[in-house]
Amino acid sequence: MVLSLFLFGCVEESSLIPKEDGAKGNGKLQVHFIDVGQGDGILVEYENNYMLIDGGPNASADKLVSYLKEEGVKKIDYLIATHPHEDHIGGTDVVIDNFDIGKMYMPKATANTKTFKDVVASMKKKNLKATVPTPGETFKLGDAEVLILAPNSSTYENTNNYSIGLKVTYGDNSFLFTGDAEILAEKEIIKNGLDIKADVIKLGHHGSRTSSSAAFLKEVNPQYGVITLGKGNDYGHPHKEVMDRVKNMGIKIYRVDEAGDIIATSDGQNIKFNVAEGSYKTGRK
Repeated sequence: MVLSLFLFGCVEESSLIPKEDGAKGNGKLQVHFIDVGQGDGILVEYENNYMLIDGGPNASADKLVSYLKEEGVKKIDYLIATHPHEDHIGGTDVVIDNFDIGKMYMPKATANTKTFKDVVASMKKKNLKATVPTPGETFKLGDAEVLILAPNSSTYENTNNYSIGLKVTYGDNSFLFTGDAEILAEKEIIKNGLDIKADVIKLGHHGSRTSSSAAFLKEVNPQYGVITLGKGNDYGHPHKEVMDRVKNMGIKIYRVDEAGDIIATSDGQNIKFNVAEGSYKTGRK
């Protein structure tokens, strides 16, 4: 109870002060799918505004922090911890320790793990409270708009379904992120009636058969799919069912296990990737 009271509190508006006037940029949105191995660490950047979706596993914490610093990040305006699994929040405590944090979103789900306790400890040191996401809520990241899609229920048997879902729109382009949300959560997102059409989708749960259902992909109707996964991972990701599905739908695939760090850049009309298109090969156990 004490943990919940600390974690989920109000964030003062002063923590959401816009970037200082005069900050220069190129008028482009960049989405960095950082190679953190088997996990998620995604930086969304517009000029000098930054949102980090997940902190990757513990083993990649130093790599993630180095990447952010090399990118010139000093303050993370929005820190999203999609759900409390180690491959998504392992490096989050180190990120909190190394950067100023504006607002932090977490679902109302906790875990009795050292990794989760480390995140809470770092939050306490900076008196950082978490905000529970509300589907339909929007906020701005520079000239881009972020729409919260999930979670849509208060309790789930499977922790993956607590995953925070987000759609980022810049001009005519949009990107969809659903953490490890499984088919149950995907159905809820569709039922909620929000516009989830997007040019780029980060395939749910690292390309697992638990996610990226045909019905969901049909609603999103993406041109590109990105898979965040570790090379030769023990889970057999990406699974054959998903790869067959995206291939048959003509979705172009980009994979962290094949390309390393992936950067998608949007000028509001067109999206370009910094790496070559990936394969539809499946994983092996």
